[in-house]
Amino acid sequence: MKKFIREDVVVGNGAEAINGKMVTVHYAGTLEDGTKFDSSYDRGQPFEFTLGEGSVIQGWDLGLLGMKVGGKRLLTIPPELGYGASGYGPIPPQATLTFTVELLGVK
Repeated sequence: MKKFIREDVVVGNGAEAINGKMVTVHYAGTLEDGTKFDSSYDRGQPFEFTLGEGSVIQGWDLGLLGMKVGGKRLLTIPPELGYGASGYGPIPPQATLTFTVELLGVK
């Protein structure tokens, strides 16, 4: 199994992302070869979800936990914490994913 990696690029100083809170993020996702498969920046629309409720891939629920508003984090997510053996849309089966995630808000 490849490793799950959480790396703070910028440490925020705002509200902390904890389970049960609604978080607002901007993100860009790439495959191991650098191919971009999704980006909220490109859409100009941040993404909101409730942390820790399983509404996103497990790597996101784990990867954003403890972030603070204003922070930016690089997540390397192995398939077991991503889309696994089935893949999803442009994401092939057993893909390791890399996300740059910027925490914009917690409520």
